[in-house]
Amino acid sequence: MAIQMSSELLDGCVLAILDKEDYYGYALTQRVQGTISVSESTLYPVLRRLKNNQYVTTYDQPCQGRNRRYHQITAQGRDKLVSIRQDWLIFQANVNTLLKEK
Repeated sequence: MAIQMSSELLDGCVLAILDKEDYYGYALTQRVQGTISVSESTLYPVLRRLKNNQYVTTYDQPCQGRNRRYHQITAQGRDKLVSIRQDWLIFQANVNTLLKEK
């Protein structure tokens, strides 16, 4: 059984990755899947939502005769990432309190 990840937490994971470097969709999917179990079809809607909320922007870069669409975090995205990280620390502490054995 896998624990479901909230969309807010998944947004935070993607923003944290993009805070380190720009990624194109497939490479980003591979990066996320290297750590957590998530389908490729789940990440593209996340990227669209992040772009619609102006947390990421995109640009195209040619690669082997085709264009790759890269995703880049914005200043608003960095602010959102700070907020998600703060919320995560509180959530994590609360869950750890509940899950502790007697």
